[in-house]
Amino acid sequence: MKKIVFLLAIVLCNSAFAQNIKFEGFVKDSLGNGLEMANVMAVNNQTKAMDSYAITNEKGKYFLTLKANTPYTIKASYIGFSSYEKNVTTSSQNMTYDISMSQGVQLQDIEVVYEMPVTISGDTIVYNSDSFTNGTERKLEDVLKKLPGVEVNKDGEIQVEGKTVQKVMVEGKDFFDGDTKIATKNIPADALDKIQVLRNYNEVSNLKGLENNSNENIAINIKLKEGKKNFWFGDISAGIGVGHEEDRYIVNPKLFYYSPKYSINVIGNINNIGELPLTMRDYFKFTGGFKNMMQKGGSAFNVSSNDLGILGLRNDQAANIDTKFGAANFSYNPSKSWTLSGFGIFLGNKTNIVTNSVNDLPEGSSPNDKETRNEVSEQQSNLGIFKLSSSYVPSTKVHFDYDVFSKFSNQKEDQQVISSEIGEIYTNKEQKPFSINQNLNYYYTLNDKNVFAFETQHLYQKEDPFYNANLETLPFASLLTGYVDEGAGVRDDISQNRLVKTSKLDAKFDYYYMLTPKSNINLTLGNTYSYQNFNSSIFQILDNGTVNNLDAEENTNDVDYSFNDVFLGLHYKFLIGEFTFNPGVSLHHYNTKDSQLGTDHTTNFNRILPDVFAQWQIKKSETLTYNFSLTNNFTDIVKLSEGYVFSNYNSLFSGNRYLENSLSQVHSLRYFKYNMFNFENIFAALNYTKQVDAVKNKALLTSINQVSTAVNMNSNFADETFTAAGNYGRSFKKYYKASSGLSLNWSKFNNIRVFPAEEVVQTTESFTQNYNVSFSTNYKKLPNLSLKYGFTINDNSSDVFYTDNPSVELEYYFLDAFSFVSEYSYYHNRNKGKTIDSEYDFLSASVMYQKKNSKWEWKLSGTNLLETKGLNSNSFNQLGGTSSFSSYVVQPRYIILSLKYNL
Repeated sequence: MKKIVFLLAIVLCNSAFAQNIKFEGFVKDSLGNGLEMANVMAVNNQTKAMDSYAITNEKGKYFLTLKANTPYTIKASYIGFSSYEKNVTTSSQNMTYDISMSQGVQLQDIEVVYEMPVTISGDTIVYNSDSFTNGTERKLEDVLKKLPGVEVNKDGEIQVEGKTVQKVMVEGKDFFDGDTKIATKNIPADALDKIQVLRNYNEVSNLKGLENNSNENIAINIKLKEGKKNFWFGDISAGIGVGHEEDRYIVNPKLFYYSPKYSINVIGNINNIGELPLTMRDYFKFTGGFKNMMQKGGSAFNVSSNDLGILGLRNDQAANIDTKFGAANFSYNPSKSWTLSGFGIFLGNKTNIVTNSVNDLPEGSSPNDKETRNEVSEQQSNLGIFKLSSSYVPSTKVHFDYDVFSKFSNQKEDQQVISSEIGEIYTNKEQKPFSINQNLNYYYTLNDKNVFAFETQHLYQKEDPFYNANLETLPFASLLTGYVDEGAGVRDDISQNRLVKTSKLDAKFDYYYMLTPKSNINLTLGNTYSYQNFNSSIFQILDNGTVNNLDAEENTNDVDYSFNDVFLGLHYKFLIGEFTFNPGVSLHHYNTKDSQLGTDHTTNFNRILPDVFAQWQIKKSETLTYNFSLTNNFTDIVKLSEGYVFSNYNSLFSGNRYLENSLSQVHSLRYFKYNMFNFENIFAALNYTKQVDAVKNKALLTSINQVSTAVNMNSNFADETFTAAGNYGRSFKKYYKASSGLSLNWSKFNNIRVFPAEEVVQTTESFTQNYNVSFSTNYKKLPNLSLKYGFTINDNSSDVFYTDNPSVELEYYFLDAFSFVSEYSYYHNRNKGKTIDSEYDFLSASVMYQKKNSKWEWKLSGTNLLETKGLNSNSFNQLGGTSSFSSYVVQPRYIILSLKYNL
């Protein structure tokens, strides 16, 4: 297999390089000055195809690869200049050809037969979709992967120039704001005309250039083909197939409508082949476009999730998945200044997960070194997400927004565990969390010197996790006052109800005053107020069915907790040549109060917290950015509550009401370069975090069991994290795209281990290294290959794990009707001592048939064609300083025949 792929790659590369010459020169104005970012292309007069294109560098230089002894039409364009067009015949030798352009009116697009694949206008990069497609593409993701400087990961996240895209729009209208995966997986490729990458994106024009984060924000806007506007478009597909034990099916309708006044998008997916339009992980990180408005305030009070860890897995980590998904998105303009938009999403999953693991045991906790564990889980979840937004912009001076965003779910899990340490365990988890987040923003520009901004957010959240465990012997029964030991042979059955309610209000007023055209002062007055209530109770089910309520004080929680932060901030932003500086400081006054166990505990204190932003604009598309911040971190109510929390059969936790805040300092350095002349992009980042007085665990570990509480670590034992990442990518000779990258993560954590005679500070370190290279082709009429290789090293305190992951993807569009796509991935996991050594691979393939101009498409697809039984992963536990190696049973081979109708 590897030899065939290698030979095919050699043949494809040789076919493209044969009999080509270098055609280069400079694009200049009438005075002889080089024009940066001018567009140049060569149209073959014999085939009428565009053979090559280029964008000039800062000196006006361009470079084309053309066929020898061939007549071409050389075209050039530049904003504010008349278009250039001349006929040239190449020779058998490299050629130098300068282009002189005159100022004037550029020809309209309709007069240009061939469009440039890439054009640049200010902060916007525009890709012409058809220039990068070969006929095998079916969705937006397939096209994005072929664009220079653009990457799409397995989770559907889009990265441009090393930065994650925050928003996807279609014809300027939000497409499920807060998530890009729904867009990449569902917008049809044949509807795309232009893909606009909006750098330095800021939805609020009033604040553009006043804040630091605008140069980090990137959005994508999709321009549709003319036949897709003011008409319904999309597709409806259905498929049936065979799998193990039962038949398989998929039904997947997608409908879209766009007009200048309103838009409607409807997506559905019902299947039992493991195709997940949205995972549990996607659900929890779905923000609805809500931002952290207090990120430059200097305080971090984050409401933690109290879910029970019901797993959110990708579709390759489950033995079986049944999915029901429905989503609708709309946008409506009652007037030019007023926009209403929103969406609703429903996701229902039934999931079967089978896991086998080998876990290291903490040193000194058990006579054994390792535990083996088998887990079989049945999960059922129904999730909902809703958002409604209103944006009113009557003029360039006024901008008013209101958003309401809600999430709810109903999740259940039944699990059977067989542990070599404590025997057979049965658990049941249930939770119905609900949250509603409201956002109101008002921005007003008084004049060129004065800008005002008011932003406020309110969060209401309710969580009600229920946990039950039935096991041979409860390991910490002696700690639970009132617990009844029914003797040998009677299993222990214990449960806990929890209820956490949170109401959190953030409000912030900003005033910007322009001192000069290159400097401004920003005054900020802000407040964060949070009120939380936590109730919990533990009860035991006796063998005769009687309920034994463990209502002793230490077994229950009835806690109220309030947090208040009032702060005043000052920032001074100024530009000196190529440098931008924005140092700032904020003065905070904190109040906290918790009420539990019949008493109150309060704190009041002040803090001064500085931050610094500095950027060197080396060139238009080359920057070096430094950030520094000092942040006060506060825990929420659960870690302050002193009653026991029982969230797992082998874990008992009690909080500490006397916890104090931790202080973290963060340094980050980021380098970015994007060269349109040779489509080269370079990204590098360094980050260092040091956290003192961190809230950490103090735990007694016995075999796999732990009894723990929360403490502030001594300032001499700071947690530290250092990360480094880099990527080099380049597209060249029109047909090739290559990249290489690395990411390094070193961490040092401190916790306290409790032994019978002493307490010991346990320091653990981990160092993770990821390296990757990739190479892909993009021919119109030849097969295309995508080759990737990844290598990972996980080095922690107990072991070292290595993972090799080469992969190859083949695409071929042939006979003007057939598309063939296949992907092969190989994994080799092993540890340093070779006590763990596993190999597995996956192969998928599909063949599609659609005649030109036909609305019908047939597709035959197969997943896991090699019948791989499972995949592996490793993890590290900083508390015990131990490693785990897990194997997940995966879905078997599915063969699906589907039919799609394009509207």
